[in-house]
Amino acid sequence: MDHLPIAFTAIIQFKTTKEGGRSGPVKSGYRPQIKFAFTKYQTSGQQNFIGKDIVEPGDLVNAEIRLLSPHFFNFSLSEGMDFEVREGHKIVATGKILQILNDELKVKKS
Repeated sequence: MDHLPIAFTAIIQFKTTKEGGRSGPVKSGYRPQIKFAFTKYQTSGQQNFIGKDIVEPGDLVNAEIRLLSPHFFNFSLSEGMDFEVREGHKIVATGKILQILNDELKVKKS
């Protein structure tokens, strides 16, 4: 997925194990599913952590996100939008878009 362009930067809050999150850490390059509330579609989203190589359950981290199928979200994302980070049906973290770097993903302004 490193060949894909960065879709956006985000701040991600990983759930603790007690909150139903992961039981162990993840490394930069982690590829969970990304899910937005406005659609049933979700896609793999590689997370490259900014300033960290490893993130523990409960950590807050900034990341660059690369989407495997960005076309699912063309012209429908905006800065400040929330999303879920999933492993299957399990929500392991939540995120918020800080900056969209792929113009084809930005909501069209009328």
